Amino acid sequence: MKPFVPQLVYIEPRALDYPLGMELKNKFESMGLEIRETTSHNQIRNLPGDNDFQKYRTAKSTLVVGVRKTLKFDSSKPSAEYAIPFATGCMGHCHYCYLQTTMGSKPYIRTYVNLDEIFDAADKYMQERAPEITRFEASCTSDIVGIDHLTHSLKKAIEYFGKSEHGLLRFVTKFHHVDHLLDADHRGKTRFRFSVNADYVIKNFEPGTSSLDLRIEAAAKVAGADYPLGFIVAPIYLHEGWEEGYKTLFQKLYEKLPAKATEDLTFELIQHRFTKPAKRVIQQNYPMTKLELDEAKRQYKWGRYGIGKYVYTKDEATEIKETLSEYIHSYFPQARIEYFT
Repeated sequence: MKPFVPQLVYIEPRALDYPLGMELKNKFESMGLEIRETTSHNQIRNLPGDNDFQKYRTAKSTLVVGVRKTLKFDSSKPSAEYAIPFATGCMGHCHYCYLQTTMGSKPYIRTYVNLDEIFDAADKYMQERAPEITRFEASCTSDIVGIDHLTHSLKKAIEYFGKSEHGLLRFVTKFHHVDHLLDADHRGKTRFRFSVNADYVIKNFEPGTSSLDLRIEAAAKVAGADYPLGFIVAPIYLHEGWEEGYKTLFQKLYEKLPAKATEDLTFELIQHRFTKPAKRVIQQNYPMTKLELDEAKRQYKWGRYGIGKYVYTKDEATEIKETLSEYIHSYFPQARIEYFT
């Protein structure tokens, strides 16, 4: 799978006041990409396409270069104290992804060029909590690895937090394009996590992302570069032969990861869930999806902001947790596991 190259680029005029903005403009011009101007990264209109279905797919291959105006970071608990905003949106086409509903009519990819201002804001948050450590999550609204071969924003962030006294960085990715990050001076302060799943889930519900084998190969490289390593198994999805599918996943990890990777390994297990608004958007964007979205087969769980979600039943959730925990500890007895419903 080749690294992402946008089909269409929009640039905010203010972005050209920053070195990264000019660098990206020059890079995309040299690549022969179509570049348009936009007054704001939040106001992208007239995307090519005859209908919403086509426009959605165009948006997922459109990159917007902008300035992040809001420097108040959202909470990212329980994974971190704050979400740090380097990018928004993703080029992947994961059928279940929550970004489909949270981004609504703006599914295009945005990268922000005012990195020093973002770092200054992070520094203030760290100072407020010092001497406690403050964790920052860089992938709440994006898969930043998917565009970092173009921007190198993530690499700059890794090195920034490597020099910080009270900060840690973490992110997760479904892409294997990590070579440019291997020589970053991370000093052990960035946890590099990969989203992995049973082959059935990746093949049916994660188009436009790297294969499982490529992700594991990239994880081995990351471990070789001495990054703290972790895996997110999400969404855990019940399907025919799911037990064997997930067992094979962990067996592959065991066989292909270097021994040093297992010394400080984390797993985050997140079961599949959906909301009624998410179901409507998923079926609109991916009308042929095989994703099971039958509310009658699920248990309703009250959620924040008055929007409940449909999760597996208590018995199913218990079986998932016990089965996957057993698999993980049989291969990685020292691994730390967190489970989320």
